[in-house]
Amino acid sequence: MPTMQVPQKAGPGLRYAPDAVRNLAASIAVAAGVSPADADILADALVDADVHGVSSHGVSRLNIYIRRIQKGLIAPKAVLTVQRQRGATLAVDAGNGLGQVQAVKALQLLVPMARASGVAVATIRNSQHFGALSYYCNRAARENMILLAMTNCEPAMSPEGGCQAFFGTNPIAASFPTGKGFPVKIDLATSIVARGNIIAAQKSGKSIPLGWALTPEGEPTTDAAQALLGTVLTMAGHKGYALAVLVEVLSGVLSGSAVGPQIGSMYKNMDRKQDVGHFFCLLDIEAFMDVHEFISRMDETINQIKACRKRPDTQQILVPGERSARRAAENMARGIGLDEATRAELAQLCSDLNVPFTLNALKGNEVIP
Repeated sequence: MPTMQVPQKAGPGLRYAPDAVRNLAASIAVAAGVSPADADILADALVDADVHGVSSHGVSRLNIYIRRIQKGLIAPKAVLTVQRQRGATLAVDAGNGLGQVQAVKALQLLVPMARASGVAVATIRNSQHFGALSYYCNRAARENMILLAMTNCEPAMSPEGGCQAFFGTNPIAASFPTGKGFPVKIDLATSIVARGNIIAAQKSGKSIPLGWALTPEGEPTTDAAQALLGTVLTMAGHKGYALAVLVEVLSGVLSGSAVGPQIGSMYKNMDRKQDVGHFFCLLDIEAFMDVHEFISRMDETINQIKACRKRPDTQQILVPGERSARRAAENMARGIGLDEATRAELAQLCSDLNVPFTLNALKGNEVIP
């Protein structure tokens, strides 16, 4: 039995080596019953989110995944099964397994199919919250492919004109390889803000900007707790609403997963599975043009965008994914930040699962800007 270590006392804003956080997260997952290979996928996806500055989908989510495993609400050793296949299309069942793990395995099935046919499409049912969509899109971009990804989510957002949560924040994402050292990455919720940002605000006791959400009675609020009880607003009004419907149909209706309020809440419904659905459409660039030509055209497009006349208060024009790439480079060098609540949850998981707490803050990088 390993000797338990007490985590160092630390205030907000401490940084940790990404590899150390990844190894600890994987060790915790293995202790909870996840296979070592699957634990590595889960840990990599979580830390990748933190590295890119998307902490709302990072290691802060590990605690709820493990607690749901412990309650039998996530199957830690689920097998991804193909239920239907026709040509280059798949309908797969995630077996109520970890969303990140099953999504990566589905993408691995699609890659050779897209190489052969130019395009491959999968619906994924019976899954969970699976973190940042850009993780899977960036993986595809590294294969010189383009992944269009979307997922439905637990109810958080009302239809235009309503104040009852029906849709999730229903994100859409895609990444495109470039020669600039980073992919052009589009990853956006159809809500005005990702619900994870409201959860993060609530955990840290902070208020949220007016215009993000409504109370259960349909009133605007800056109270994160009230927002979580009420609804997030759609982006761009009826346009965000229409996109949310698109995501719900492709991810939920077409996959055979739960739809709208039928989806279980990861935090509130600790008595039933989530049954989330995902939609992946993978394009092999070589089916359309030479990859080098595509990358050259992408780079020229970026150059033209950046050459546009700037607004008076703008020093440079960035393309989608550029800011997160810069943040990733900084975080890989300086370490990723973990807040006090997340560190405490990791320490408690280690204590509960008899895993040594091995994180030590990086010296000289204590304060997150």
